[in-house]
Amino acid sequence: MNNTYKHVEETGITISELMLPSHANFSGKIHGGYILNLMDQIAFACASKHSRTYCVTASVDTVDFLNPIEVGELVTLKASINYVGRTSMVVGIRVESQNIQTGKVKHCNSSYFTMVSKNENGKSTPVPGLIVNDDLEVRRFLKAVKRIEMKKKRQEEFDSDDFMPDSYLDDLQNYNVKIELNN
Repeated sequence: MNNTYKHVEETGITISELMLPSHANFSGKIHGGYILNLMDQIAFACASKHSRTYCVTASVDTVDFLNPIEVGELVTLKASINYVGRTSMVVGIRVESQNIQTGKVKHCNSSYFTMVSKNENGKSTPVPGLIVNDDLEVRRFLKAVKRIEMKKKRQEEFDSDDFMPDSYLDDLQNYNVKIELNN
C-alpha cells in the first residue's frame, strides 16, 4: 500500500479560457462537447498531478448543464481530488462562466470524473492517499463514497443473472413508456 498522502489543495487546478465563436453550436451557445473536452483535460491534469502518473478516464458521473455559456464569456474550470481509492481518484470539477462586461458569474455545471493511475506498462498503479482538513473536503470524500456504493448496488440489482423485469413492471406505470413484451 502506498504510504504517501497529499492535501487536496496540493493538486487542485484552475484553468480559464475565453469562449470563441468556433466553440459555439448551431444555436450560438458554447457546444457542450467542447466543455466536456475541457473537463476531461482538467480531470487528467488534476489526477496526474496527484498521482504523478499517466491517468485515464474510467467514468464520468452526472454532467448536468445548468446554464448555457455564451460566446465571449470567460469559462473557468476548477478541479480537485475528492476521493482516492487504491488506484483510482474522483476528480470534482466545477465550471463557471463570467460575462466580462458585467462581471456576472454563472455556475454552468459540476461533474465527477473517475480517473485511474497507470504505470509505464499500462497497468493500474497505486496512488497517494488524501489528506482532508475541513468539513467541505470531508463531505466531498463521503459523497464520493456514497456514489460508488450506490453505483455498485445498482449494478448488482440490474445486472445480475437472476434479474426479473416482470417484478418491476408496476414501477413503470407512471413513466412515458409503453411495454410490449414478447413472451
